Amino acid sequence: MSSTSVRRHPVLKCFLFLLVAVLLFGMYAGWEARSFLNAAPETPGRNKMVEIEPGSTLAKVSRRLEEQGIITSAVRFELLARLTDQGRKLQAGQFLVNTGWGPRRVLDHLVSGRGMLHRVTVPEGLPWWEVGRLLEKEGVCRAADFDAVIHDAEFLRKYGIPFASAEGFLYPDTYLVPKPREMDRKAAQSFAGRMVDTFWRKTAGAWEGAGLGSRPEADELLRVLALASIVEKETGLPEERPRVAGVYHNRLRKGMALQADPTVIYGMGSDFAGPLLRRHLEDKKNPYNTYRIPGLPPGPICSPGLSAIEAALHPERHNYLYFVASGRDRGHVFSTTLAQHNRAVQAYRRALKEKGGA
Repeated sequence: MSSTSVRRHPVLKCFLFLLVAVLLFGMYAGWEARSFLNAAPETPGRNKMVEIEPGSTLAKVSRRLEEQGIITSAVRFELLARLTDQGRKLQAGQFLVNTGWGPRRVLDHLVSGRGMLHRVTVPEGLPWWEVGRLLEKEGVCRAADFDAVIHDAEFLRKYGIPFASAEGFLYPDTYLVPKPREMDRKAAQSFAGRMVDTFWRKTAGAWEGAGLGSRPEADELLRVLALASIVEKETGLPEERPRVAGVYHNRLRKGMALQADPTVIYGMGSDFAGPLLRRHLEDKKNPYNTYRIPGLPPGPICSPGLSAIEAALHPERHNYLYFVASGRDRGHVFSTTLAQHNRAVQAYRRALKEKGGA
């Protein structure tokens, strides 16, 4: 076709112009898209935490990511999410992302739901109120909400706890959890429920190994957990726990008072800061006073670990009736008679004096 023909057909001329413009725009758009997809905001990147609130729109999330320097363009990120059909799949929560990531990796991370998890370690031997304080300090839930939840009849029924409290069932462990958006009762229920679920899962083998099934009857459950909680508080040495359990087993068998200081302390509640005095040991109004009230206390005095539970289920067979700290290490001296025990107590006091004078 000659140039004269083109000049004589303006429609064709406009069509060719538009075609060239579209091709040029397409090339530019492709270059822009490739640049956006392959470029990270920073090199090297930095870790940043981004929080996506429940119900957030794709546009709002995109703007927040751009404001925090996690992506270079909110508009392009939103377009990417829509074109890949992931715009409605963004998960709520806290996410640890890196400014060295490309937008596709950021999008995949937010869609996967692998939110930022926080490590919360609950040590063995804490009474419920200390667990509540720890969780509040860690930003998991308020101690008051935790208190309400673990004494709530509906919560206890739901998790198979046949007592008035979840004390003893708040399994000590390290938990990886997302921090809640709000520290409310729902957050307390979630974490407390997870602790009790962990208790049943971790102790199932112990109950079955003792011939009690996966979940013992209430009386047996109370007996084992009460004894295990005392063992947990009396010694931090795993190898000593069966022996300590054996001492209390022997005292119960003989009808002797357990005389366990930790039970008395527990019965005085969360405000007691010590020291433990003789008048405390003579207080008959304290239902956990095992100096004045025979038998086991009315319930666990902490949440024991698996080692203490195993010891309570399988106490060591021996003739010991007494034990006292050695004063020289973390261990204890065990005695079969009161005379032997009194000598061990004197040795303990001398060891403390020697340490004080050193």
